[in-house]
This record gives sequence, C-alpha cells and structure tokens, in this order.
Amino acid sequence: MIRIGKIVATHGINGALVMTHVVGSSKWLKKDTTLMVEMQKGSLIPYFTTQVKAVNDKEYLISVEDIEKVEAAKKLVTKHVFVDEALLGDYAKKSPLLWIGFMVIDVTMGEIGIIEDVILTGAQWLGKIIYFGAEVLVPLIPEMIQNLDVKKKVINMDLPEGLLEIYM
Repeated sequence: MIRIGKIVATHGINGALVMTHVVGSSKWLKKDTTLMVEMQKGSLIPYFTTQVKAVNDKEYLISVEDIEKVEAAKKLVTKHVFVDEALLGDYAKKSPLLWIGFMVIDVTMGEIGIIEDVILTGAQWLGKIIYFGAEVLVPLIPEMIQNLDVKKKVINMDLPEGLLEIYM
C-alpha cells in the first residue's frame, strides 16, 4: 500500500468527501476502487468508492459505500488514504511524494533508512531519512537512483561518497 493523500473535508449532507492526493494526475481513481483509510496508526480500513469526480489534479470529490450522512463522513476527515501500488501504475515511479515509507539502500553502505518525508527545493526532490539518529537529506535524482521497486517499497541508490558522513 502507498499513502496517496488525505481526506480533508466533507461535502454536502449526503456523506461526500473531499480527498487531496499527491499522484499528480486526476485519471487514476475510478468508481468501485478500494481506498484504505488509516483510522488509527497502522490500522487500514477498506472503503469502496461509489462516486468519483476529479476537481483538479490534486483533489477528488468522492462518495464511499456505507457513508451516507455528513456525521459519518466527519469521522474520516484528516485521515490518511492508501491504495494498492498496482492501481497507480507508472504514476508511483514519477512522483517522489509517493515514496514516503520506501527503504533507501545504497550500493556501498547498504540500508540507509526509510524515507519519512520528501521536500522540493527548487527543481530537486530530497528524501528525509533518520540515519543513526541524525536527519539526513538524500537527493532523489535519476542520476543516483539505480532501481525503484514500488511493490517492495525499495529505492536502490548510488549515493556520492561522503554524503552520509557529513551528518555524523
């Protein structure tokens, strides 16, 4: 499962929801798709979409099974949404925002850590990783990425020599 967004609001009185996402396209979500909502940390509950309308490339207006009143919908607001990586296809390889939770493995140093957050600085994405207790910012650029396995949530990289030492 990949975290793709968050439910940010209710819409109307019939339990519709506003979901923001980081996929970068409004073409991936369809009716009858299963969305996994993190109701509590580490606890994903499936919700099946009954209506889907793209507002723009970052937001959907959705309705889900068994949520028909605004009171029930309010319980989902602020919750993170995950989907099966197969649903995203190539979108998952193109957007570093979807790489949160991926393990970074360097060809020399081995496992570095899990990407906790991503930051866009100018035209470059950086992955925030905790490495031996220190926050490390790793450039997520094609020249350093050797392999990206969305299914296993692993990024194999060839990091520049000395990059990790400056944080220690």
